[in-house]
Amino acid sequence: MVVKVEPVTCVGEHLRELAELLILVVEDGASVGFLPPLLEPVATRYWEDVLEPGVLLFVAKVDDEIAGSIQLHLSSKQNGDHRAEIAKLMTHPKFRRRGVARALMQTAEARARQEGRSLIVLDTRAGDPSNLLYVSMGYQEAGRIPNFARSANGDLHPTVFYYKEIGS
Repeated sequence: MVVKVEPVTCVGEHLRELAELLILVVEDGASVGFLPPLLEPVATRYWEDVLEPGVLLFVAKVDDEIAGSIQLHLSSKQNGDHRAEIAKLMTHPKFRRRGVARALMQTAEARARQEGRSLIVLDTRAGDPSNLLYVSMGYQEAGRIPNFARSANGDLHPTVFYYKEIGS
Protein backbone atom coordinates (compact mmCIF):
# COMPACT_ATOMS: atom_id res chain seq x y z
CA MET A 1 0.00 0.00 0.00
CA VAL A 2 1.41 3.36 -1.03
CA VAL A 3 0.38 6.40 1.01
CA LYS A 4 0.67 9.76 -0.77
CA VAL A 5 0.29 12.91 1.29
CA GLU A 6 -0.57 16.15 -0.45
CA PRO A 7 -1.49 19.69 0.60
CA VAL A 8 -5.04 20.91 0.08
CA THR A 9 -5.48 24.57 -0.80
CA CYS A 10 -9.13 24.31 -1.91
CA VAL A 11 -11.48 21.94 -0.09
CA GLY A 12 -14.09 21.94 -2.86
CA GLU A 13 -12.83 18.97 -4.86
CA HIS A 14 -12.43 16.89 -1.68
CA LEU A 15 -15.50 18.10 0.20
CA ARG A 16 -17.61 14.94 -0.06
CA GLU A 17 -14.75 12.62 0.93
CA LEU A 18 -13.62 14.85 3.79
CA ALA A 19 -17.15 15.07 5.17
CA GLU A 20 -17.43 11.28 4.97
CA LEU A 21 -14.05 10.89 6.70
CA LEU A 22 -15.11 13.15 9.56
CA ILE A 23 -18.44 11.36 9.99
CA LEU A 24 -16.77 7.93 10.01
CA VAL A 25 -14.07 8.80 12.55
CA VAL A 26 -16.62 10.46 14.84
CA GLU A 27 -18.89 7.40 14.59
CA ASP A 28 -15.84 5.28 15.42
CA GLY A 29 -15.29 7.24 18.63
CA ALA A 30 -12.54 9.70 17.69
CA SER A 31 -12.28 12.77 19.89
CA VAL A 32 -12.05 15.49 17.24
CA GLY A 33 -14.54 17.98 18.61
CA PHE A 34 -17.78 16.36 17.42
CA LEU A 35 -20.17 13.77 18.85
CA PRO A 36 -22.18 11.13 16.97
CA PRO A 37 -24.42 11.15 15.17
CA LEU A 38 -22.64 13.74 13.06
CA LEU A 39 -24.92 14.89 10.26
CA GLU A 40 -23.54 15.42 6.77
CA PRO A 41 -24.49 19.13 6.58
CA VAL A 42 -22.57 19.79 9.83
CA ALA A 43 -19.52 17.88 8.59
CA THR A 44 -19.66 19.64 5.22
CA ARG A 45 -19.93 23.07 6.85
CA TYR A 46 -16.93 22.29 9.04
CA TRP A 47 -14.73 21.53 6.01
CA GLU A 48 -16.03 24.51 4.04
CA ASP A 49 -14.80 26.79 6.82
CA VAL A 50 -11.56 25.02 7.80
CA LEU A 51 -9.07 26.79 5.55
CA GLU A 52 -8.15 30.19 6.90
CA PRO A 53 -4.88 32.09 7.21
CA GLY A 54 -2.35 30.03 9.14
CA VAL A 55 -4.16 26.71 8.70
CA LEU A 56 -2.51 24.17 6.43
CA LEU A 57 -4.48 21.06 5.46
CA PHE A 58 -3.02 17.81 4.15
CA VAL A 59 -4.72 14.64 2.99
CA ALA A 60 -3.30 11.16 2.70
CA LYS A 61 -4.45 9.16 -0.30
CA VAL A 62 -4.30 5.49 -1.09
CA ASP A 63 -5.22 4.67 -4.69
CA ASP A 64 -6.71 8.18 -5.06
CA GLU A 65 -9.03 7.63 -2.07
CA ILE A 66 -8.69 9.89 0.97
CA ALA A 67 -7.32 7.73 3.78
CA GLY A 68 -6.76 10.51 6.31
CA SER A 69 -6.13 14.17 6.99
CA ILE A 70 -4.21 16.47 9.29
CA GLN A 71 -4.08 20.20 9.96
CA LEU A 72 -1.07 22.28 10.88
CA HIS A 73 -1.97 25.55 12.59
CA LEU A 74 0.82 28.12 12.39
CA SER A 75 0.83 30.50 15.35
CA SER A 76 0.48 34.10 14.17
CA LYS A 77 1.32 35.65 17.55
CA GLN A 78 4.54 37.67 17.67
CA ASN A 79 5.78 35.67 20.63
CA GLY A 80 4.71 32.38 19.06
CA ASP A 81 5.92 32.57 15.48
CA HIS A 82 8.30 29.70 16.24
CA ARG A 83 5.52 27.19 16.97
CA ALA A 84 2.74 25.26 15.26
CA GLU A 85 -0.08 23.02 16.44
CA ILE A 86 -1.21 19.69 15.05
CA ALA A 87 -5.00 19.46 14.84
CA LYS A 88 -7.61 16.97 13.68
CA LEU A 89 -5.37 14.03 12.75
CA MET A 90 -7.86 11.57 11.25
CA THR A 91 -7.43 8.17 9.64
CA HIS A 92 -10.26 6.44 7.79
CA PRO A 93 -11.16 3.31 9.82
CA LYS A 94 -10.41 0.97 6.90
CA PHE A 95 -6.85 2.37 6.59
CA ARG A 96 -5.86 2.25 10.26
CA ARG A 97 -2.60 0.61 11.35
CA ARG A 98 -1.11 1.04 7.87
CA GLY A 99 1.14 4.06 8.37
CA VAL A 100 -1.34 6.74 7.26
CA ALA A 101 -1.24 8.76 10.49
CA ARG A 102 2.55 8.53 10.70
CA ALA A 103 2.90 9.74 7.09
CA LEU A 104 0.58 12.67 7.83
CA MET A 105 2.52 13.56 10.99
CA GLN A 106 5.85 13.39 9.16
CA THR A 107 4.51 15.67 6.42
CA ALA A 108 3.16 18.17 8.95
CA GLU A 109 6.49 18.20 10.81
CA ALA A 110 8.44 18.74 7.58
CA ARG A 111 6.16 21.61 6.60
CA ALA A 112 6.50 23.14 10.07
CA ARG A 113 10.28 23.12 9.59
CA GLN A 114 9.87 24.74 6.15
CA GLU A 115 7.79 27.44 7.81
CA GLY A 116 10.62 28.09 10.29
CA ARG A 117 8.82 26.51 13.24
CA SER A 118 10.89 24.82 15.94
CA LEU A 119 8.14 23.64 18.31
CA ILE A 120 5.00 21.60 17.65
CA VAL A 121 2.23 21.13 20.21
CA LEU A 122 -0.90 18.98 20.17
CA ASP A 123 -3.46 17.45 22.47
CA THR A 124 -5.41 14.23 22.41
CA ARG A 125 -7.78 12.31 24.62
CA ALA A 126 -5.97 10.21 27.21
CA GLY A 127 -6.06 6.52 26.39
CA ASP A 128 -6.62 6.89 22.64
CA PRO A 129 -4.32 4.90 20.33
CA SER A 130 -2.94 8.19 18.99
CA ASN A 131 -1.02 8.61 22.26
CA LEU A 132 1.19 5.67 21.26
CA LEU A 133 1.89 7.23 17.87
CA TYR A 134 2.88 10.59 19.32
CA VAL A 135 5.23 9.07 21.90
CA SER A 136 6.79 6.80 19.24
CA MET A 137 7.51 9.93 17.17
CA GLY A 138 9.34 11.68 20.00
CA TYR A 139 6.57 13.84 21.44
CA GLN A 140 6.88 14.57 25.14
CA GLU A 141 3.93 14.73 27.50
CA ALA A 142 3.57 18.24 28.93
CA GLY A 143 0.57 17.61 31.14
CA ARG A 144 -3.05 16.56 31.42
CA ILE A 145 -6.36 18.29 32.03
CA PRO A 146 -9.09 16.15 33.63
CA ASN A 147 -12.67 16.14 32.36
CA PHE A 148 -11.68 17.97 29.16
CA ALA A 149 -13.68 16.15 26.46
CA ARG A 150 -17.12 14.59 26.53
CA SER A 151 -17.74 11.26 24.80
CA ALA A 152 -20.92 10.08 23.14
CA ASN A 153 -22.10 8.36 26.33
CA GLY A 154 -21.66 11.57 28.33
CA ASP A 155 -18.50 10.53 30.19
CA LEU A 156 -15.78 13.15 30.61
CA HIS A 157 -12.20 12.25 29.69
CA PRO A 158 -8.82 13.85 30.34
CA THR A 159 -6.76 15.28 27.51
CA VAL A 160 -2.99 14.97 27.21
CA PHE A 161 -0.84 17.80 25.88
CA TYR A 162 2.31 16.91 23.96
CA TYR A 163 5.16 18.91 22.45
CA LYS A 164 8.13 18.22 20.22
CA GLU A 165 11.10 20.45 19.51
CA ILE A 166 11.93 19.98 15.83
CA GLY A 167 14.53 22.66 15.13
CA SER A 168 14.02 24.96 12.16
